[in-house]
Amino acid sequence: MTHNDVLRRVRYIFDFDDNNMIEVFACADHAVSREQVCAWLKQETDPGFEELDDRQMAVFLNGFINARRGRRDGEQPAPEDTLTNNMILIKLRIALELQSDDVLALLEETGLTFSKHELTALFRKPGHKHYRRCEDQVLRGLLKGLQMRLRDDTQSDATTEIKSEKRSEQPQVRSTVHDVWKRG
Repeated sequence: MTHNDVLRRVRYIFDFDDNNMIEVFACADHAVSREQVCAWLKQETDPGFEELDDRQMAVFLNGFINARRGRRDGEQPAPEDTLTNNMILIKLRIALELQSDDVLALLEETGLTFSKHELTALFRKPGHKHYRRCEDQVLRGLLKGLQMRLRDDTQSDATTEIKSEKRSEQPQVRSTVHDVWKRG
């Protein structure tokens, strides 16, 4: 799964327009142009496609965390030069304030079953003896689960209310995603 795929999916799940995407990057003290965002969001076969590198994706995810949870005091974390699926999973979990049970429920909805021990192995540091590499299908499953919770038309009225509240609050990037798990 490429970083461009992740970026496209996050944009779709949270219904971000180009301005929202630019604001998320700005939340990590990084300026991007509309042209850059559009080039990253294009399909690989389009002539104007630009590949999103690890550092740019880390900047986006750091900005996403800051936009959703607020900036932490002191110096902001530097974006990583190398980004793995495990790190993307961790950053999404932090930004969305997901507990292990929330992640397990999202994965289960997409047909992936994990025990808590298997899931925590994905959040360990690479040198740890119980570390497990996050495969593309796991990251894809989490994003699909988020999409099912936040974007599918078949969801409950509570989810629809949250989506309409989020749209009315734009350009602010925050929304009450955690409430969906409480209600859903």
